Amino acid sequence: MTTPPRQQMGLQCLLVFAQAHEEFRIPEIQSIAELHGFEVTFPPFPDASRPFMVLELESESHARVLAQRCILVKSVCEFYGRGKTYEELHEQIRKNRERWSKYTHDTSFKFSISAYNHTIPQRRMKDVIEGFSYMDFRGRIDMHSPEVVLACLKNRDKRGTIRHKHEGDGDFEEVFFGRLIEEGTARPLVKTFDVKKRTYYGNTSMEAEISLLMANQTLAAPGKLIYDPFIGTGSMAYATHFGAFVFGSDIDGRQMRGKEKQPGIIRAAAQYGVASRILDLCTFDVTRNPWRCGEMFDAIITDPPYGVRAGAKRLGRKARPDKPPRANPQSHSSQTTLTTTVHTADHALRAISLVVDLVLLARYLLRPRGRLVFFLPTVTTSTKRSIYNHAVRGHGGRRELAANFGSWGRRLITIRKTTSERYPPPTFTSAADAPDDGLAHTPAHKDFREKYFQGSRNRGRGDAWA
Repeated sequence: MTTPPRQQMGLQCLLVFAQAHEEFRIPEIQSIAELHGFEVTFPPFPDASRPFMVLELESESHARVLAQRCILVKSVCEFYGRGKTYEELHEQIRKNRERWSKYTHDTSFKFSISAYNHTIPQRRMKDVIEGFSYMDFRGRIDMHSPEVVLACLKNRDKRGTIRHKHEGDGDFEEVFFGRLIEEGTARPLVKTFDVKKRTYYGNTSMEAEISLLMANQTLAAPGKLIYDPFIGTGSMAYATHFGAFVFGSDIDGRQMRGKEKQPGIIRAAAQYGVASRILDLCTFDVTRNPWRCGEMFDAIITDPPYGVRAGAKRLGRKARPDKPPRANPQSHSSQTTLTTTVHTADHALRAISLVVDLVLLARYLLRPRGRLVFFLPTVTTSTKRSIYNHAVRGHGGRRELAANFGSWGRRLITIRKTTSERYPPPTFTSAADAPDDGLAHTPAHKDFREKYFQGSRNRGRGDAWA
């Protein structure tokens, strides 16, 4: 009986995260891995709240891809060991000698000692470095441009506690050690696209970090075409930085244009050298759109208005109360007609209106495997399944909830189109036309504006907000 060959183990990597948006970390890694076509093996029960995570990749080149594209990754290291104490750490490093021994002979190197949530005194750093003397690195020490950077990282995950002054390491939960593969080069984009430094922005402009995270969720890449149906001042258009082309529309053209001759969105894109990737900007209501051809876009990315800083609008008709009914001169009877005018009516935040309109539009416009990425107003954590059941399953087609993460206020939803079936242009139904029989499902984000400001007042009084 022959023994099957042992499956080759991948590269174990230590990811160091930026201290922001914990729930976004794993979905972002999964999206970038899918975009570049490689697998990521996470630990059995990954804890995204911790600043460090050990996972398995197929090669070092994939580790560099994550460092170069993930907004929330500060650095990626080849993992050598971890421990609750330095003794446990050194024991693991000795067991993994085959991983680092090839660098010990004539490679220039330096040690980097850092800690999360506490500071290590300078004199203690020297003692920590000397504790790794058994590794016997014989190359030249180079503090400026070494060939190998050996990183020792400690986690003291005790937030909000009083930190007493000490001469040593103090209390820490775990210490990690590895070889730095690459520093995160995508993270500085947050400052590059900072709204405060932007040529054109408005009171509803999305912060740069969230815009870039959403762009990663769309799998933005060179040659891809992305659409924002509520583009506003253009914060979502910076998927163009990753090489994608963007088309935008809005019911209010003033937000896109600004007060100068050249549209504000184009001016801001020119500031970053990506104006050529903004294909066009149009003014229309998405529920009365001009699209006559489906499956055009690789992704739809948007932050729909939900009534806190900007109201959701759609075209409608209403009677003019300032004028009395007038007789129809072409009629021989006493029949009268009402003068009507086009106006923008509230697009009520209910599952049968805004969210469903987006899903129906995405079903028609997205190519197979395309993604719909949008923010959904929410007050409770029960929104996830209600949105999926009502907006996705309830309106035909096969789609997959690829990611759903966030906190109260707004929840970022990513839905993938998994069907190759072609759909006709959607027929949108106004929320006002829906029967009010008391049986309709009421999602958690109904009347979000009122709940949002009510919650703000409650927090001001110190009350708990569910």
